[in-house]
Amino acid sequence: MDRHPLAGETVSLNVTALGDGLTDGCEFTVEDWWINVGGRSWMDSVGNPACLQYAARAGVGGLPTDDRVLYGKVGPYGHLVHESELGAPVTEGSLP
Repeated sequence: MDRHPLAGETVSLNVTALGDGLTDGCEFTVEDWWINVGGRSWMDSVGNPACLQYAARAGVGGLPTDDRVLYGKVGPYGHLVHESELGAPVTEGSLP
């Protein structure tokens, strides 16, 4: 899969399924599609903590179960989010 166009950028999240410490509006630094980072679908990444947390959020919150899932960081912690949860890019000076 091609590198995600927002790879390396920080965006605010529009979290539709709460959990995993994610909140609406938190800053998420996109690394890339999970399938590029992990080498396989998140659904096949048995035992990976970020994938397990995403599976729980997807199941409870009704997120799509496809591979349009990105890996990135909120602070020092890695998370998976669905592309539909990406908000606007965070630009310098946009936050107080």
